[in-house]
Amino acid sequence: MKRYTASAVVTVAVLMAAGCSSDSADKKPKADPTAAVLTAARSYQEAQNAEDWQAVCKLRSERLRFGTVETCVEDNTPGKPSPSPTDAQDAAPSPYDEPPRYADGSTPRPRATRTTGGPDRADLGPVEASDVVEVPAGTEHPAGYGVMVTYTVQWPGKPPTTSLRALRLIKESGAWAVDQTEDVSDADVAHGSAVLTALSGG
Repeated sequence: MKRYTASAVVTVAVLMAAGCSSDSADKKPKADPTAAVLTAARSYQEAQNAEDWQAVCKLRSERLRFGTVETCVEDNTPGKPSPSPTDAQDAAPSPYDEPPRYADGSTPRPRATRTTGGPDRADLGPVEASDVVEVPAGTEHPAGYGVMVTYTVQWPGKPPTTSLRALRLIKESGAWAVDQTEDVSDADVAHGSAVLTALSGG
């Protein structure tokens, strides 16, 4: 019959405890990305609504911006009006430049054109981000996290409506970047997860 001394039992217990504590130290809990993902999604949509293309392109993944940030900004910035012709030949009026005339010699009134600012632009409300959910990889997008962003849209003289968008965010170069954006329809909302449903179709 084997006998164990008290000191031997204590030594074994200490070694086992040390081993367990070493294992638990190696298995650190995974950091919760919810707050960072929500912040990135909200910042992206706020920049999109403000037409701040520099900020928008910086928050997009390389795949979504189709190249560099500079190229993305250039592609989304409205073109500048062409300079006035300086060449006398180019400046000479052409018969085709004349406005159309009615039989009595009068010309039609010019049509009103939509501007990028002023009363023809909708008022957009504050952006809210919610409903963070893990989204699996698809044929065109890597796995990441989906977020619902909402904001109100009000055109002059019309009641406000609520815009719902689903964003897919992925980790790229150590930061969260938007890789997919989809409008959320009423049919998507009818499902268990509107974010997953909207992003699975794009």
